[in-house]
Amino acid sequence: MEARVTAHSRYTIADIDRRLYGSFLEHLGRAVYTGIYEPDHPTALPNGMRKDVIDLVRELDTPICRYPGGNFVSAYNWEDGIGPKEGRPTRLDLAWRTSESNQVGIHEFAEWAEAAGTEMMLAVNLGSRGLDAARNFVEYVNHPGGSQWSDLRRQNGRAEPWNVKLWCLGNEMDGPWQVGHKSAAEYGHLANETAKAIRAFDDKLELVVCGSSHSDMATYPRWEATVLDATYDQVDYISLHMYFENYEKRTSEFLALPEKLDRYIGTVSGVIDFVKGSKRSKRDVKISFDEWNVWYHERKNDAKRMREWNWPHAPVLLEDIYNFEDVLQVGCIINTFIRRSDVVRVACIAQLVNVIAPIMTEPGGRSWRQTIYHPFHLASRYGRGTALQLDVDCATYVSNVSEAVSYLDIAGVHDGDAGTLTFFAVNRHSSESASIKLAVERFGTIRGVEHTLIKHDDLEARNTKDNPDNVSPRKTSDAVMDGNSVSVSVPPYSYSMIRIQL
Repeated sequence: MEARVTAHSRYTIADIDRRLYGSFLEHLGRAVYTGIYEPDHPTALPNGMRKDVIDLVRELDTPICRYPGGNFVSAYNWEDGIGPKEGRPTRLDLAWRTSESNQVGIHEFAEWAEAAGTEMMLAVNLGSRGLDAARNFVEYVNHPGGSQWSDLRRQNGRAEPWNVKLWCLGNEMDGPWQVGHKSAAEYGHLANETAKAIRAFDDKLELVVCGSSHSDMATYPRWEATVLDATYDQVDYISLHMYFENYEKRTSEFLALPEKLDRYIGTVSGVIDFVKGSKRSKRDVKISFDEWNVWYHERKNDAKRMREWNWPHAPVLLEDIYNFEDVLQVGCIINTFIRRSDVVRVACIAQLVNVIAPIMTEPGGRSWRQTIYHPFHLASRYGRGTALQLDVDCATYVSNVSEAVSYLDIAGVHDGDAGTLTFFAVNRHSSESASIKLAVERFGTIRGVEHTLIKHDDLEARNTKDNPDNVSPRKTSDAVMDGNSVSVSVPPYSYSMIRIQL
């Protein structure tokens, strides 16, 4: 199978916001407890945070981390997680039917984020609570001192404010499963009034309003239109979420799902433009795709287990063990975000540790990289710069979600500072290699090229604590320079990074 790809310096999409490679941690399962926090672990820092996990997160170079939820935030009292640990209450978390010890709160998470080299993206509770609790939380986190909440923060050991810039106005409020679920009109009014109060404190903060939980919601996309009509003048982003499933074990259909993702983004982008035009506004609202990942391996089993257990603390929950097939899917998802980076400015893989995550830990023991760690790592490290509008000529196939799914899924990024062109390519063909001819026009002379490949003959291949490198990247010598073009053959069902030095 032949594929021709042309990259031209004049045909660009947008400068990629570094927060496109964001992450997410929720008080859910073992994401926090025995994930990032385990005071008795051999690598634990004095504050109880696992140094081995911090090292893996720093390697990912994920610029932001959304916290504390997720569904968890819709019944969360942020005040439970401050002050002396021995005085913090244990609460029942209604979202996941577990007990929350509150041994990790905003202070502990902030220390972890600083050590992990990531900025905080905080969510406020607009489910069981509302405006007043939200504005108090913002004051506690961001005000220097001289007020009730900022002075309490200082009393609790943090003199300087954290100056968090990015705030989520609730989570998935369109979902009937959400504590405090609201109609679009109810939520739009509350979110707008909350945003106004937060902007009265600091009008430079960036605010994210809830969009649809997924594109199959009965209220989509009317939800976006109603909520944005109520909040457009006060918010900067609307959030979208999507998880990818393969219960039928049909790889070709599974890998076509990013076509549905692309339509989801396109539709909401159109709603944004409609509301902007209706209001004659000069403001630009963008998309924060702050939950995305593959999620199906343990989902049905976990739903049954949750109904049967008795409020355990930090149980094994949503611990999907990813395979090589998931590498291909994650690669296609990130490529979609790169190609839509003009409107998708923030994105968060859900989640970061243990819970549907690229990083796994053993309590008291090892940590390791799941298979999906690798495409996320390569994109986060090398997908910074300007997204390119590529011309792609390749064979296609028919799927349930699209009549023409390209066998080659590819995105390109130009990093002018580094003098590089980087292409992330997934061959979705089950049996044929893709002979890719990359033409590079008006970027200057090609000085070198390298090809990094992730490939395994078994789609079900996984990484484990005893075999952590079973699925991992390797350098090849397959890429060949030919004047101002590069030729490379990539095997069927494979993920590639082709990096050109200019």
